[in-house]
Amino acid sequence: MPEYTYQCESCENVFTVYCNIKDYKSNTKCPSCGLRKGYRKYLEDLQTLNASVKKSDSELKTLGDLALRNTERMSEDEKKHIYEKNNKYKETPSDKPLPKGMSRIKKPPKPPKNFIERLQ
Repeated sequence: MPEYTYQCESCENVFTVYCNIKDYKSNTKCPSCGLRKGYRKYLEDLQTLNASVKKSDSELKTLGDLALRNTERMSEDEKKHIYEKNNKYKETPSDKPLPKGMSRIKKPPKPPKNFIERLQ
């Protein structure tokens, strides 16, 4: 279920509500004071999964969702290590002889230095 962050206008308590999108309300009851003066804190929610609400494990439907969730949990060093590990083969030329009549394809240019930053 999506997670929504609210703040109470009267007691300024910040709290989280888990509910389906169909049950979503813009104002909700504060668990501290009991008044229905909780308003949505969009900035808190925007800092989560690419400007949307966090998805629980049961809502991950594609490999892309799973990959995004896992990369959010990684440090910058881990991301850089995985990128280098997965692209190392592109940088090392093969010394094996080719069959007669074949030629090697030219290596594509290296990605720009900020390529890893754009992936984030």
